[in-house]
Amino acid sequence: MRDSKIVDFLAELAGRVPAPGGGATAALHAAQAAALLGMVARYTTGEKYADHAGTVAGVIAETDALRGQALKLAEEDAAAFTAVTDAYRLPKGEERSAAIARALAAAAEPPARVAETATRVVELCEMLLPVANRNLVTDVAAAADAARAALSTARVNVEVNLGGIEDERARQELTGRLSGVDATIARAGAVTASVREEINP
Repeated sequence: MRDSKIVDFLAELAGRVPAPGGGATAALHAAQAAALLGMVARYTTGEKYADHAGTVAGVIAETDALRGQALKLAEEDAAAFTAVTDAYRLPKGEERSAAIARALAAAAEPPARVAETATRVVELCEMLLPVANRNLVTDVAAAADAARAALSTARVNVEVNLGGIEDERARQELTGRLSGVDATIARAGAVTASVREEINP
């Protein structure tokens, strides 16, 4: 996936194939959010921003890492969902049921991690916005909005798998990892609202 042209990826996404799908899309939202924020940070360097050099350097390093992590999760999500469809093709019986449950549990993990990745991007948006190059504040908002899309999409892709996971502890653990999504989505919205107030005085 990482070597695909955008046009080829979109054609595959639109095709009648099990993956990539919503989970991979959530991960790519997170990757784009991290990339956008990294760009803003790179434009927030030099003498004018010397007082914030440590913060900016930290944002650059972390967004680069998060971008790579999110891209890896897009690939992992596609592979995990393919495993789910393979499990459903097995002959009916106990072995099939167990295989489906295992595959669904595995398929819930990448989007759960995407939500965590996107949460960190929102935190970095909040950190960078006050000191960012004011010519690029709309890109901070765009990053926050992409992270918000990642969070919402990742959550629904975890939730769709929960019903088939037999391990109650695993279900509760996944649900717990999603517990802060609404609050983080609201924080992302607040970043965008702040930017819109600034550009529409």
